[in-house]
Amino acid sequence: MKNFQENMLPLIHIVTLFTILGTSFSSSSDFLALVSLKQGFELSNPALSSWDTSNPSSVCSWLGIKCYQGRVISINLSNMDLYGSVSPAISSLDKLVELSIDGNNFTGEIKIDNMSSLQSLNISNNIFSGSLDWNYSSLSNLEILDAYNNNFSSFLPLGVVNLKKLKYLDLGGNYFYGRIPESYGDLIELEYLSLAGNDLHGRIPKELGNLTNLKEIYLGYFNVFVGGIPKEFGKLENLVHMDISSCELDGPIPPELGNLKLLNTLFLHINLLSGQIPKELGNLTGLVNLDLSANALTGEIPFELINLQQLRLFNLFMNKLHGSIPDFIADFPELKILGLWMNNFTGIIPEKLGQNGKLQELDLSSNKLTGTIPKDLCASKQLRILILLKNFLFGPIPEDLGTCSSLARVRLGQNYLNGSIPNGFIYMPELNLVELHNNYLSGTLSENSNISSKPAKLGQLNLSNNQLSGSLPFSLSNFTSLQILSLGGNQFSGPIPSSIGQLSQALKIDLSHNFLSGEIPPEIGNCVHLTYLDLSQNNISGSIPARMSEIRILNYLNLSRNHLNETIPKSIGTMRSLTTADFSFNDLSGKLPESGQFAYFNATSFAGNPRLCGSLLNNPCNFTLFTDPPGKSGGDFKLIFALGLLICSLVFAAAAIIKAKSFKKTGLNSWKMTAFQKVEFTVADVLECVKDGNVIGRGGAGIVYHGKMPNGVEIAVKKLLGIGNNSHDHGFRAEIRTLGNIRHRNIVRLVAFCSNKETNLLVYEYMRNGSLGEALHGKKGGFLSWNLRYKIAIEAAKGLCYLHHDCSPLIVHRDVKSNNILLNSNFEAHVADFGLAKFLVDGGASECMSAIAGSYGYIAPEYAYTLRVDEKSDVYSFGVVLLELITGRRPVGEFGDGVDIVQWSKRVTNCKREQVTHIVDPRLTTVPQDEAMHLFFIAMLCIQENSVERPTMREVIQMLSEFPRQSPEYQPSSSSVVFQKVKSLENDQSCPKIRKELLV
Repeated sequence: MKNFQENMLPLIHIVTLFTILGTSFSSSSDFLALVSLKQGFELSNPALSSWDTSNPSSVCSWLGIKCYQGRVISINLSNMDLYGSVSPAISSLDKLVELSIDGNNFTGEIKIDNMSSLQSLNISNNIFSGSLDWNYSSLSNLEILDAYNNNFSSFLPLGVVNLKKLKYLDLGGNYFYGRIPESYGDLIELEYLSLAGNDLHGRIPKELGNLTNLKEIYLGYFNVFVGGIPKEFGKLENLVHMDISSCELDGPIPPELGNLKLLNTLFLHINLLSGQIPKELGNLTGLVNLDLSANALTGEIPFELINLQQLRLFNLFMNKLHGSIPDFIADFPELKILGLWMNNFTGIIPEKLGQNGKLQELDLSSNKLTGTIPKDLCASKQLRILILLKNFLFGPIPEDLGTCSSLARVRLGQNYLNGSIPNGFIYMPELNLVELHNNYLSGTLSENSNISSKPAKLGQLNLSNNQLSGSLPFSLSNFTSLQILSLGGNQFSGPIPSSIGQLSQALKIDLSHNFLSGEIPPEIGNCVHLTYLDLSQNNISGSIPARMSEIRILNYLNLSRNHLNETIPKSIGTMRSLTTADFSFNDLSGKLPESGQFAYFNATSFAGNPRLCGSLLNNPCNFTLFTDPPGKSGGDFKLIFALGLLICSLVFAAAAIIKAKSFKKTGLNSWKMTAFQKVEFTVADVLECVKDGNVIGRGGAGIVYHGKMPNGVEIAVKKLLGIGNNSHDHGFRAEIRTLGNIRHRNIVRLVAFCSNKETNLLVYEYMRNGSLGEALHGKKGGFLSWNLRYKIAIEAAKGLCYLHHDCSPLIVHRDVKSNNILLNSNFEAHVADFGLAKFLVDGGASECMSAIAGSYGYIAPEYAYTLRVDEKSDVYSFGVVLLELITGRRPVGEFGDGVDIVQWSKRVTNCKREQVTHIVDPRLTTVPQDEAMHLFFIAMLCIQENSVERPTMREVIQMLSEFPRQSPEYQPSSSSVVFQKVKSLENDQSCPKIRKELLV
């Protein structure tokens, strides 16, 4: 025994030594893998300075690294603003249990292999591309795979079926295409499945009903499925959250969903679902959120839903439901949000609504409801949104709403409400929108008696077309954020308070059709942001204050039918911003200003002022005006203009020759390429495309070339004009990086950026079918069917909406036109050249370039006097694109001198929707009249002269999507809800504005 122990002692030392050496060797491989990983990063986070690659023994103290027995078992670099790529060497970390690199800016492909210990992998919210076709059998212990929000583009990986322990799978927010594999139904351990936000199509496999451990499922958003919701989903007995929204699902809601007793959330909104709401949904007694909105559901709300006592959110809006709103809804003890708008509900609003003390949002607008407004809607003191417009409600506004300090949005217009407005109602602190227009409200507007209540958030106040009387309150000045004030069509009297000049943010003020008297307060000149001012049809007297000319961007001015006297101040004659003005039927006298815009106004703008004189009125003043000999000034101007064009052309030609020579002489070593996804080409490959024979387009922003890379991938290269790296950067590179990171299905993807000291090249994905302008106005325009045009309109709107509302930072396009909407091989629309106009301005591009200010025919009217463009200017340009889609005509050049497509369309149709058939593209064989009228209506909203009146792109998408165009139950009807409140158009010859009350 002693000899055995003595013989074993050296052996123990040897084993111990080899164990230490083995750990050392393994630690060394971990160190080398992490060094390789760091080398792939473009570090912008100083926190990784702790990764001391000169000291292998410090690995376990590095930021984000955890070890066990000297081996790396966890890497967590989440949300560290890192760039670059992920080295394949990461797969040598064979003891790694957790890898989290989400929330960064990593690009290129990623491959994870031979990591049998790995249990959790999170690569979400990056810019990875390629596929996820890995060897999943070597990842046998993986339980969590999160690849959400990247640029992966391929079929869904079939290999994940080998992950027998997988519980969490998120492949959403990518570009995966094709069908959902039926074999995904074999992932029986799965508890979370998200495939939403891809390009998937086909049927939803019924085999997914086998995932009986599933707790959450997300399949909608951008995917397009046929065949409806599988009834087999009724077997998902552990399901808590189901979201299959916005993916064109049709057919009925399966009653089998009533078997999902644990369901907390059911989202099926924005689809084409039809039939009645299954009464079996009343079995879902734990349901908290139910949203079936924006479908084609019919029938009444089933009584069985009385069992949904846990409901907090209940949305059924934009369907075809009828009957009364059941009283039991008011008894839901947890109800916070109720949206039933745009249906055909009748009867009264349940009297107990709000008494549960939880109600926060209520929208019942655009129905046929009668009766009065329940008095306890704000019993919770939490009611933020109250929208009941476009019903048949009568009676007074409940007094309790005057103390509902939580209210933020109130829309009660277009009803039959009477009585007075509760004291303090319009002065509540959180209000940002109040619409009480088109009712029978009477009484006066009280002063703000509560000094502590400051209505600093109110942006819109519309009390027009009521029977309100008395004087305007001086405390209007309390509305320091007010942008739109509409008090027209009432019985207000007395003077306009001077405090109106304190509405420094006001864009529109309408006090027309009242009994106001006294003078126009000169303080109105302090409203420097005003674009619309209407004081017509009152009893205002005195002179027009000269200070009104201080409103430098005033676009619409109507002072007609008052008792104004004296002359029109010369300073107002110099206002270049005015596009519409009316001084008619006053007591004005003296010489009419003929400078600025006044030279273009019609004589009717000054009718009813017999003592006004001037050549425009055919009433010459008592002195002779100096005039040039006929034709001389015009001839001189044409000569100067022609010479200017010639000089400009010569300068550009010379510059182009010099640039071309320097471009060719520049060595490849001076070029730098920044890729925004994995690319398989070099700068040399890109430069090979930049030659005259490859030019496919020219514009203000630059020249566009087409090229094919060695691997067969086609690209488009835009050579930017007027921006060189020798000039000040102005954040240009940072902006380009921002554009490179933008990803949206309907935006052309920026693949790479190449530059040297003289030239900047943008490399884009190639769009095989060119631009919408080329397709629409070229020889093949007739092949763009109506359905395809409508689809293009929606897709382009989604791209613009993303730029305006969802990307960070928000982007104003500045040059929206059909030539900047590109079409891929499937004729899917992609917005291009977004943001470039801003870069051109910052980079010092030539002022001759049209891209800076937009393109002729698309430019919004306000650009002429503000020299600024904003998102509403983009909306105007998009309206012009819609007119192009409807008519098949170009924006300018087909309607005579000085007439564009906007003016022509208004003139031919007289802005009547029924007359749209007179302008529809004659090359189209089949055009649904309802859809044409609908598209025309939206276009008219977008091209309104006053930018404030235009919808946002979010609202445009909502309107474009209102027709359930592919539903089997959709029957076109000329009485569509979209047009119910547009009667003012039909009797208006000049089409001054279009009301958009349908936007709820």
